[in-house]
Formats: sequence, structure tokens, C-alpha cells
Amino acid sequence: MEAMIERCAGLDVHQETVVACVLFGPLDKKPKTSIETFSTTTTGLLALSDWLATLQVSDVVMESTGVYWKPIWNILEGSFHLVLANARHVKNVPGRKTDVKDAEWLAKLLRCGLIESNFVPPEDIRDLRDLTRYRKKLIHHRTSEQNRIHKILQDANIKLTSVLSDIFGVSGRRILEAILNGEKIETDGLRKMVDWRTKASITDIANAINGRIRRHHRDMLRYHWEHMSYLEQTIEELEKQIDQLLSPYRKEVELLDGIPGVNKAAAATFIAEMGVDMSVFKSAKHLASWAGVSPGNYESAGKKKRVKPHKEIKL
Repeated sequence: MEAMIERCAGLDVHQETVVACVLFGPLDKKPKTSIETFSTTTTGLLALSDWLATLQVSDVVMESTGVYWKPIWNILEGSFHLVLANARHVKNVPGRKTDVKDAEWLAKLLRCGLIESNFVPPEDIRDLRDLTRYRKKLIHHRTSEQNRIHKILQDANIKLTSVLSDIFGVSGRRILEAILNGEKIETDGLRKMVDWRTKASITDIANAINGRIRRHHRDMLRYHWEHMSYLEQTIEELEKQIDQLLSPYRKEVELLDGIPGVNKAAAATFIAEMGVDMSVFKSAKHLASWAGVSPGNYESAGKKKRVKPHKEIKL
């Protein structure tokens, strides 16, 4: 294999330690090797950075091992050309396996230019990615709590879902809060709770909420309601932080928002996952492959076989 980088390092990353192997020397000769083990604490990673700088390393490669690569990336970013390798693409041949051999293998591949780096967005985009992914998780949790409230209402023979298209709308929330508080809902009070846009009649709604609700039902409803309210408040706070991080990308958000079927929330997710610099992808086809929306190519004996699109692991 033809060498292309004079001074490079391979890092075998673990939770508590990182093994570093540096290869250096003329490209037309066998490189010299230097191997050290460092702690993954901040002090240890700073020592790693100083050691790499002392050996005048220009390029550093590491595998995308869970989340353990992130603190190392944060310390070394800006001082070296970092390459994040997909573990499947740099798997060594079967045989004796040690941390030192793994680090040395990565360094050899990098020295010969045989590793293609995974896409790692800038720091602000990574922060935005954390927020949008967490927002998605909380929205799923909120939906789960709403489904549990549906279940409790059915158990209490309250058929509110039969007369209201969304029981978590304006009218539904007012009625649910009254039920939670144990209030006796009269017709006049119900008329004040129901929004004028509600299509169902007051009589139908009154019959629907005339159930057999017990203390147990109210307690369970309160637990789910309070958790749902907390999730909604947290989602609202996340939205504000996401909006702040999107301030430098207003133009990109407007362009994405103009696509049919894409709203501002989806635009924020697109920017968080892909960034705004499309030059990091070789072509539109590479971007589609990275996003996991293009099928693989599997041909054997002149016959092409069906392959499902593969969803790449996002970092």
C-alpha cells in the first residue's frame, strides 16, 4: 500500500482509556512507531493532545465507538485533522486482537489514505442535533401519556373521544381539568367550557362525560396529566433554544420551509442532521446514501438482488 501521510495517529477508544499509535517517517520507507495509552479524563486527553503535537502529527483517526469518541473529538478538534471512521469499514482481519493492534491498524489505514471520514458537523450544529433529537423523544413520550389518558377515560366510561375530535384541544382540556378536580359539571358550566367552534352539541357532550369515574381513575388521570404538562413545558423550552441556534440559518430555514410538506420543525431537523454545507457530500447520491434512503447494490452471478435501504447510524 502506498503511503500518503507522513505523520498520522490511530486511536483505539474505550470508556476509560485510549490507546494511541503514531506512525511517522518518510513516505518511501517503513514508518517508525510510537504507542502510548492515556486516560479519557480531561487531563489525560490534554496529555494526549500534547503528545501528538510533540510528534508533529497532522492527521488522527478514531472509530465511532458509541459516544466515547466525542470527548476525544472535543479536545483534539481544531488542533489536528480528525477522521471519524465507521467501525464496519475498518474492521481488521480475523486473528489476534489487542488494543495496540487496533490502534496500529487504524494508523496504517490512515497513512495509506484508505479511510473515508464520517460526517461530523460543526459544534453549533451538533448542539442543535442534540436538541432536535431530544424534542422528538419528548414528543413521543407526550403521545404515550395522551394515549394512557384515553385508556383511563374509556375505563371510566367517559366517551369524550366520541364527541370531540381532539380531547387535548381547548374544550377537551377544560373538561378534563374539571373532571380531575372532581367538579360537578352542570349544563351551564359545560356551555362555558366548550369552544364555539366545537361541532358536537352540549347534550351529546354531557351524555359522553356521564361516566362511572372513581377516585382511582382521577388519581391515574392526574399522574398522566401532570407528566404530560411537564413534557409540554419542556418541549416549549426546547423550541426556544432551537430557535436561538437557528438564528444564523434563517435563510436556509426559509428555503426548506418553502418545500411542500416541510414545516419549520422539519427544517430544523434537516439542518441539525445534515448541516448547511453541502460540500461535505460528494454528490446528491452520496447524501441520499448517507441519509439511508437509497438501496444498496447487491449483484451476484450477473443477477441483481433486492436490497432494502440501509439506515446509517447518525453520530
